[in-house]
Amino acid sequence: MSASKSSLAALTLGAIGVVYGDIGTSVLYAVKEVFGSGHVPFTPANVYGILSIFFWTLTVIVSLKYVTLVLRADNAGEGGLVAMLALASQSVKDKPELRRWLLVVGIFGTCLFYGDGVITPAISVLSAVEGLEVVSPAFKKAVIPLTLIILFGLFAVQKRGTAGIGKFFGPITVVWFVAIAVLGVAHIASNPAILWALSPHHAIGFIVHNPGTTFIILGAVVLCVTGGEALYADMGHFGKKPIRLAWFSVVMPALTLNYFGQGALLLKNPEAVKNPFFMMAPDWALLPLVGLATMATVIASQALISGAFSVTKQVIQLGYLPRLQVLHTSVKDTGQIYMPFVNWGLFVAIVLAVVLFKSSSNLAAAYGIAVTLDMLITTVLTFFVIRYGWKYPLALCLGATGFFFVVDLAFFTSNLMKLFDGGWFPLLIGGSVFMLMMTWKQGRSQLNAALRQDALDLPGFLEAVFVSPPARVEGTAVFLTAEPGNVPNAMLHNLKHNKVLHRNNLFVTVRNHEVPWIGLDKRLQIEPLGHDCWQVIVHYGFKNDPDLPSALEQIRTRGCELEPMTTSYFLSRDIVIPTLGQGMASWREKLFAQMHHNASGAAAFLNLPNNSVVELGSKIEI
Repeated sequence: MSASKSSLAALTLGAIGVVYGDIGTSVLYAVKEVFGSGHVPFTPANVYGILSIFFWTLTVIVSLKYVTLVLRADNAGEGGLVAMLALASQSVKDKPELRRWLLVVGIFGTCLFYGDGVITPAISVLSAVEGLEVVSPAFKKAVIPLTLIILFGLFAVQKRGTAGIGKFFGPITVVWFVAIAVLGVAHIASNPAILWALSPHHAIGFIVHNPGTTFIILGAVVLCVTGGEALYADMGHFGKKPIRLAWFSVVMPALTLNYFGQGALLLKNPEAVKNPFFMMAPDWALLPLVGLATMATVIASQALISGAFSVTKQVIQLGYLPRLQVLHTSVKDTGQIYMPFVNWGLFVAIVLAVVLFKSSSNLAAAYGIAVTLDMLITTVLTFFVIRYGWKYPLALCLGATGFFFVVDLAFFTSNLMKLFDGGWFPLLIGGSVFMLMMTWKQGRSQLNAALRQDALDLPGFLEAVFVSPPARVEGTAVFLTAEPGNVPNAMLHNLKHNKVLHRNNLFVTVRNHEVPWIGLDKRLQIEPLGHDCWQVIVHYGFKNDPDLPSALEQIRTRGCELEPMTTSYFLSRDIVIPTLGQGMASWREKLFAQMHHNASGAAAFLNLPNNSVVELGSKIEI
C-alpha cells in the first residue's frame, strides 16, 4: 500500500511537470490578449463575464472532454492522436472507405501537431521574457535576442535527453503553480466578490448580450487551454489516475485562482491590462517571477519537443515518413529518444516564428486554428471509437460527442478569423508535413505494387534452385523483403555474382501494426520453406523500437542458428518507377524520389551504430 501511494505521488508529480507545463503557462498571455484586443468594453460586468467564460472553457474542454471522456479511449494504455487514430481505424475496419477517410483525417490532425509545436514554445518563452519590459522599458530591445538564446540552448541540450533533467520538471512546475495561486489569492483577497464569476450565469449573460463579440474573442479565449491535448498524449507515460489527480488537485485550482486574481487586479487598476500577470507581482518579486516563468515555459516547451519526437517515431512506424535517425538517450526508458532532423527542423521554424511575429501578442494571432482543428478531429475520432469500437447506442454517442463537437466547432470557426493575421503559419507547417507524409505513403504503395508485378514466387524459385543447388557457405543470410513470398532482388544478385548460397537463409518481412505494442511472444511468425530456408515475418507496434538483430535472436529456439559474427544482412535496392497515366502528379513523384534517395533507412531500421550506414543493395556484416 505504501509503495502504491509513493508511486502514485511520483507519477502525479511527473504529470504536473510534463503534462501541465504548457497549460500552466497560459496565464502569462490569455487574459492579456482577451482584454487587450479592444473588442471587450472594460466594465465590471464584462470582467465577470470573461472570467466566467475562462473558467467554464477549462471545465468543458479540459475537465469534461479530455479528463473525463477522452482519457477513457486508451489504446493498450497509450494515448495521443496517433493512438486514437489507430483505435478508430480498427473500430471501422469492416468499412474500408470510411476507414480510409478516417486515416487521412487523423494523419492531418497529427500533422497539425507540428504547427502547434512551433507556435507554443515561441509564444510561451517570448511571453515570459517580455516580463522584463514590466521591470524596465529599457529591456524591450533585448527580448527577442534573449528569447532566441534561450530557445537555442533548449534545443542544443536535447541530444543529452530528458533523463537527467526530467526529475526537476515536477518540483519546478509545482513551485510555478504555487506561485501563480499565491499571486491570485493575494488579489482575490482585496476583492472576494470576484469569485461570483464562478457562476455560469455571468458567462451566459455576456454571450447573450454580446454574441458577436463573444464569437470574436473565442479566438483569444482558446489560449487558456493551450496544451490541453497533452493530457491525452502523455497518458501512456503516467496513466489516467495521476493525470486526473494532478488536474483536479493542483492545476485547475491554481489556474482558476490566478485568472480570478488577474480579474480582481483589472477591476482595481485597468491600466494593468498591458500585462496583468506580471503586474500582479510586487516590484521586489518581478525579476524572480520572470526567471521562474522562463523556467516554466522552457519545461512546457521541452514536453512539446519530446512529444514531437514521439509522434514522428510513431508515424514512421505506420509508414507515413521515411526512417529518420533515432537516438536513444536512456538505457532504461525506450520512450526517451532524440531525432536530430526533427529537433533542428523545429528550431528553425520556431526562430522563424519569433523573428516574423516579434511579440507574444502577434503570435497569439497565429495560435488557435491548428489546435482547435486538432481538438475537433479528436472529437470526431472519439465518436467512431465509442460507437463502433465500444458498441454504445447511437443516441448516447451523439450526445457524448455532439456537445463537444459544437464547442470545438465554435472555437475553430472563431479562430478562422485570424487566418490572415497569422493563423496561416501553423496551417502552412501542418499542410506541408501532411503533403510529405501522404506523398511518402502513396509513393511507397505504388512502388511496392510495381515491384510485386515483377516479383518471382519464392517457394517455386527455391524448388528450382535446389534441383541443382549452388555451393553452400557457412553462416546465415538475412534477406529483407517488403512482401513475403517474393524472391528478393538481393538474393538474385547474390546468386548471379557470387554463385553461392548460405547454409541458412532467412527471408524477413517487417509488419507495422496499428497497435502501440506487440510483445516478444508475438514478435516472430516463422514458416519453414525447406533446405534450411525460412520465411520470417517480424511484427511491431507503432510504439515498439524496431531492432531486427535482437528480434531475430528468438529464431535460435526454432531450429536456426544465428551467430552474430557469421550473419549477413542483404537489403534489396528499390527502384523508383515513374507512373504512366494514373498516379501522383509528376512533382510529387520527384519529391518522393528525393525523399527515397535521402532516407538513410537501412541503418536506422536495423538499429545499427551510426557508423554502419550503408547503401541499399549492399551487404552488411554484423
